[in-house]
Amino acid sequence: MDKKTTRYSHVLLAVIALGSADQAIAQCGVGEAEVTIAVTTDAFGFDTYWQLVPGGNPCGIGTIFTGGNFNMGCNTGGWNNQTSGGYAGNTTITEGPWCLAMGEVFDIISIDDGGNAQASFEVIVDGSSVVTFQDAGPRSAFSFAAQTAVVRDLSVVELQAPLYRNLGQSVPVRGTVQTFGTTVVNSFDLNYSVGGGAPVVQSISGLNLQMGERYLFEHATPWVPAATGSYSLSVWASNVNGASDLNTVNDAANSAHVISQPRPNIIDDILAAPVPVVMEIANSNQDILVPRDLAFHPEFARNELWVLNKDTEASGSSTVKFTGAGTVAQTHLWQEDPNNWHFMSLSTALAFGDNGNFATSPGVFDANHNGGSPFTGISLWSSDPATYAQNLFGPLGSHLDMLHVNPNAQGIAHERWNRYWVVDGYNQDVVMNDFMQDHGPGFSWHGDAVIRRYSGMTITRDPNDHIVSHCELDPNSNWLYVVDHGGDRVLRLDITTGSPNGAPAFGPFEPYVEYTQMAGETWEVVANTGLVEPAGLAIVDDRLLVSDHSNGEIVVYDLSAPGIPEIGRVATNSPGIMGIEVGPDGAIWAVNATTHQLLKIAHTVSVEVGDNIINAPRMQVYPVPASDRLSCVGATPNDRLLVIDPAGRAVIEVPTGPSGQADIDVAALAPGEYVLCDRTRRVNQRFAIVR
Repeated sequence: MDKKTTRYSHVLLAVIALGSADQAIAQCGVGEAEVTIAVTTDAFGFDTYWQLVPGGNPCGIGTIFTGGNFNMGCNTGGWNNQTSGGYAGNTTITEGPWCLAMGEVFDIISIDDGGNAQASFEVIVDGSSVVTFQDAGPRSAFSFAAQTAVVRDLSVVELQAPLYRNLGQSVPVRGTVQTFGTTVVNSFDLNYSVGGGAPVVQSISGLNLQMGERYLFEHATPWVPAATGSYSLSVWASNVNGASDLNTVNDAANSAHVISQPRPNIIDDILAAPVPVVMEIANSNQDILVPRDLAFHPEFARNELWVLNKDTEASGSSTVKFTGAGTVAQTHLWQEDPNNWHFMSLSTALAFGDNGNFATSPGVFDANHNGGSPFTGISLWSSDPATYAQNLFGPLGSHLDMLHVNPNAQGIAHERWNRYWVVDGYNQDVVMNDFMQDHGPGFSWHGDAVIRRYSGMTITRDPNDHIVSHCELDPNSNWLYVVDHGGDRVLRLDITTGSPNGAPAFGPFEPYVEYTQMAGETWEVVANTGLVEPAGLAIVDDRLLVSDHSNGEIVVYDLSAPGIPEIGRVATNSPGIMGIEVGPDGAIWAVNATTHQLLKIAHTVSVEVGDNIINAPRMQVYPVPASDRLSCVGATPNDRLLVIDPAGRAVIEVPTGPSGQADIDVAALAPGEYVLCDRTRRVNQRFAIVR
């Protein structure tokens, strides 16, 4: 649904001297505009700090200019600890000039240490005063186009279309437009094109956008990919008030998308197997230490799996990233953020977003660990290895954002872009947290967030703060499924229901654009029998999976049948399981916090898997490492074994003797990691060749 936003509120004070958008003065090159900015301070000039950045960038990213009090920074709005420095009071200072790309969008990020009346900013382009901005509060962002003002100028300044989807899923085309023209915008056409194809057009009317105002959109016709692969998406505005846009330079925004094969649904095959195949993929040797959750990167072809370790309150949580998860070429990388002590403390859950970010929920009450207020909540992270856990961004680490209204959080589920749903273990309810635009790595402004609290359900966490109560969103129905650990049950909430009912009684501990108590939402009990210590959740198509920490069983329910009946249980014989996930291969993946294991559960073994089947008799191979020959005992008698190379190829096939023994000549194989596979008994054994 289209709606107006006031996320970047501002007051337009003046627009003068309209002129040609392609006119530039001598010192700037062709296609550039000369821009200066006149900053007028209030009586407390030392309170002012500001940056000029490319449009859409957070403070500190791609900075073109920094002005004001250099004792301040991107995170200092409202701190009230400056008494001198920077600009004088009640003074106008002209900064610049800069030669900026003609017609493109730039942002002024204004930060006021006092948190009240900010300085004003007059933008002058090619000698003409175009617009003046002023706002109150600790922080504001103002956008302008590097051109003398024209009558009609509408720009797509942000896209939030999912970057990763599976074949069969539609791609909603969402984003934000902003008007830089002098005429009020009442209507326009919203267009998108995939890979340069035919435009898909929607006419939008009934607007009243003043110069500088923004408008959130979602195109009425989503993109439905026809095949897997990589695609480019272009979105632009046209036909503004029934006439042409007079600045086409900044019309369009573009994004890159990857469409993957959907996960196969083999849950019924796993249930039907006489004995499910339970494979140990990793353990403490691969830094799996009290794991509580796991999640695959949404680009399934990567086969990239992230595991979240609980660790301790003193140390903060950590992650282990598995590349080529479950294959003989699998590698792992253990990481912790420089400030995980605050932003990832006693973490209970991890969820990936459709934009490649992921969020974690903290199990701690007070993330500052000082006995004070519960300044605690979910954190947003980039999965980009150049950002996550890198010690490059100052004392606040690499986190992208954090919201502080969910202490003792027990579970987290992704909805769209930077919007997540959280099980609040302290308040015993469910909270929607939308980070909106993240503040960037290492910064701290959260004022654009939208948070809504749903308190109809009562969710009781583990009194020992160990076993989790996870949640999972079914995107096909908009039901949010929630584990109530203390009630030994599973609930679900219709996230499309409920209405605002004032301010929540709890918090907030910092200002947000919205923090609302919801009421009248629809929820119901899904299961309340046969669960001893429910913990983790996963959904694939019409199958709901619930892990039971007490016995390691994975209970399967049919979401398509009336009453959502239980249809079977997968016996892993692995008490201690918490988080579960259905992987790109359709298998069930799980973490065991008691045995420090990453497990994969399937109905059959594939030659690609290079790990031990923990519920089958184990083969023994020697010597380890091998050089020219390898001996094996404990395999299936009178059968055949396969040697699998690091690329997953069967390179040797050898028979076994009457007692299940084999002698294998590996002299022709290159040094490296290999797997010996007994397909009959579903047993694999790793070995290395070293010379």
